[in-house]
Amino acid sequence: MKKFFIILILGSTTIFSSMASFAGPHFDRDEAQRGGGWQNGRGFDRPDGENRQRERRMREERGVERLKQHRWQAGYVMPQHYRGNGYKVDYKDNNLPKPGRNQQWYKINNDFILVNADDNSIIRIMGF
Repeated sequence: MKKFFIILILGSTTIFSSMASFAGPHFDRDEAQRGGGWQNGRGFDRPDGENRQRERRMREERGVERLKQHRWQAGYVMPQHYRGNGYKVDYKDNNLPKPGRNQQWYKINNDFILVNADDNSIIRIMGF
């Protein structure tokens, strides 16, 4: 019985130690930060989650700033960013002329823009 427990303990220790070697990281993180190792290849030098979120937020803010500076003009296509329901307004509530069929009023940067819903082209702009 004593031999059985010794064999069982030695066998399980061997199995668990070999499993731990497989579960470890496949590269040395310190070496990757210094620029060595196989991580220098294409696509492996990605920012961590926090940096990625910060970069995405900065990109979105730059895009919004560009869209705020956008000069609206009849005949132009309205950017997709503004086509959501959050920008749509009711013409009655804002004393606007009634839109025609397949037309919708949007309020963007204190301007009211009448857009053709079929091709998203700007028909009319009313600034207040």
